[in-house]
Amino acid sequence: MSTSDTLPIFRNEEELARLPASERIRYRLIGADCRYHANDNIAEHIRPGELDELKREVELKMQGVLQALVIDTDSDHNTNETAKRVAKMFIDEVFRGRYVPSPSVTEFPNFSRLNELMIVGPITVRSACSHHLCPILGKVWIGLLPNEHSNLIGLSKYVRLADWVMTRPQIQEEAVVMLADALQERVKPDGLAIVMEADHFCMHWRGVKDDDSSMTNSVMRGSFLKDPNLRREFLALLSKK
Repeated sequence: MSTSDTLPIFRNEEELARLPASERIRYRLIGADCRYHANDNIAEHIRPGELDELKREVELKMQGVLQALVIDTDSDHNTNETAKRVAKMFIDEVFRGRYVPSPSVTEFPNFSRLNELMIVGPITVRSACSHHLCPILGKVWIGLLPNEHSNLIGLSKYVRLADWVMTRPQIQEEAVVMLADALQERVKPDGLAIVMEADHFCMHWRGVKDDDSSMTNSVMRGSFLKDPNLRREFLALLSKK
């Protein structure tokens, strides 16, 4: 029975060193009783050098996938290094938000006691559907109503946080909630609103193959949930962007 099926038996560092990086990381996650769903961040349990090992593991597994698809990666110059490229893309780019810590976000006290509506966006975001690993491409708008105790963060930090949350396999509904949680924790506003509109390539490439459909969803918290006038103002300003 593997470590993915049960709590791991105790292993010393020498035994762990002989395991593939994925098994070592999974061992730590299960031992710490941590979830590792597709949209979870597991950076805390990854040690220096293990991401490079993961890339090599993924490359080998992806090579097996290509072979199972009956793709000649030896004589086809276009696919000679496809497995290596895909492994690098998954770990370093499209799923990067799983494997790296949250970006550093400098927070400043609200000395001016700003308490008016702030809107950031549209922020371009890229994600992937956890059902088919197809791209999700969209825009995010963030509305904030700070109070005198709120923290203020730089404009670029909203983009960095959004990218960190979105670069994971997930569904759009959960991604927006996770972004809201990350911002709520750092900014501590009276009100927080997020709207996301995205195209899902699992609908464009497969299934119904509908190129015109997109998905829009939102999260409203605090004042945006309680005050319909504030909510209307936010949504009305979005329509002008």
